[in-house]
Amino acid sequence: MISVSLIEDNRDIREGLQLLIEGTPGMYCLGAYANCDSALLEMARMQPNVLLLDIEMPGRWGVEALPDLRTLCPETDILMLTVHEEDELVFQALSAGACGYLVKTTSPMKLIASIQEVARGGSPMSAHIARRVLDSFRRPSPVLLTRREADILRLLCEGHSYKMIAAELHISRGTVHGHIKNIYRKLEVHSSSQAVARALRDKLV
Repeated sequence: MISVSLIEDNRDIREGLQLLIEGTPGMYCLGAYANCDSALLEMARMQPNVLLLDIEMPGRWGVEALPDLRTLCPETDILMLTVHEEDELVFQALSAGACGYLVKTTSPMKLIASIQEVARGGSPMSAHIARRVLDSFRRPSPVLLTRREADILRLLCEGHSYKMIAAELHISRGTVHGHIKNIYRKLEVHSSSQAVARALRDKLV
């Protein structure tokens, strides 16, 4: 049996999803919530197999609550169900731990199939959202790094420490630190691991 919880602020949609899940053999609804704050109080105890999460709602948005949900329910697969298709929201949700991303116009049959797919370890996405994700990897990166910043980012990707980078480029560790701060700002990241992930994803090195 697949246990499913859902967080959706629209009452009609929430109740419709709940009926759909309860009426599907091999699946049951473990909880339906109108907002993230009320869900967080129970999610750690409930531990559903799959969570359907709306991205925009009163209070905390679903994408904002994702890190907390992932911490409280590390084994729960989170499937975004939303009207939003903007690239940035898609990437925010996937980067924060969502396993799939469907629009609310998805048919009931496709939604049930997607819940089953994500429970098996898959990552279902609406076709046009999947195309957006693929297209984003083909677009040239808008990030403009100086030659020195590019060199430092390349060395970070190769696993070099600040000390090793300083020795390699014959500059001080303080200079390396200053360049890395600029790199973080340009890449909109907060750690070396995030910088490396962004560099590899966007083919910056």
